Amino acid sequence: MKFQEILELIDRVAERGIHSIEIEQSGTKLKIEGKSSQSHVFHVGEMKSESAPSIALSSAPAAPELTRAEVQAKADEESEAGLHIITSPIVGTYYRSPSPESPPFVNVGDKISKGKVLCIIEAMKLMNEIESDIDGVIAKIYPQNGQPVEYGEKLFAVKV
Repeated sequence: MKFQEILELIDRVAERGIHSIEIEQSGTKLKIEGKSSQSHVFHVGEMKSESAPSIALSSAPAAPELTRAEVQAKADEESEAGLHIITSPIVGTYYRSPSPESPPFVNVGDKISKGKVLCIIEAMKLMNEIESDIDGVIAKIYPQNGQPVEYGEKLFAVKV
């Protein structure tokens, strides 16, 4: 589908009060959620520019659904049960190593002790070393190297 066709489809979903619509075409899946109490599912066959698409429509009462963000947040909470989360004490840019050529301070699975440097957060041209406040094993590293981080944003999950 072309971008303009997607925009027109969004407008039509909003106009008609459709709860959600999912379209899968050539391995690409598109889901648009509206604000209605009915759900419409469209199955689109192979689309060729010369011919009209075949569309099947079915309506059913909408079950209460969680948004993708809510589902992800719930999964994150469950996976973080029993883990200690180390958050960013400042706003800045996250770096996994002291320089681009150096190995990272820590990797997933590394044993750490209290006071070990885990990363650097650059703020206003100052390099701030972030140290561990607990002994344990790194279970997850949240930000990517060079990614901006906010105050309180998750940096590491540590299995105690």
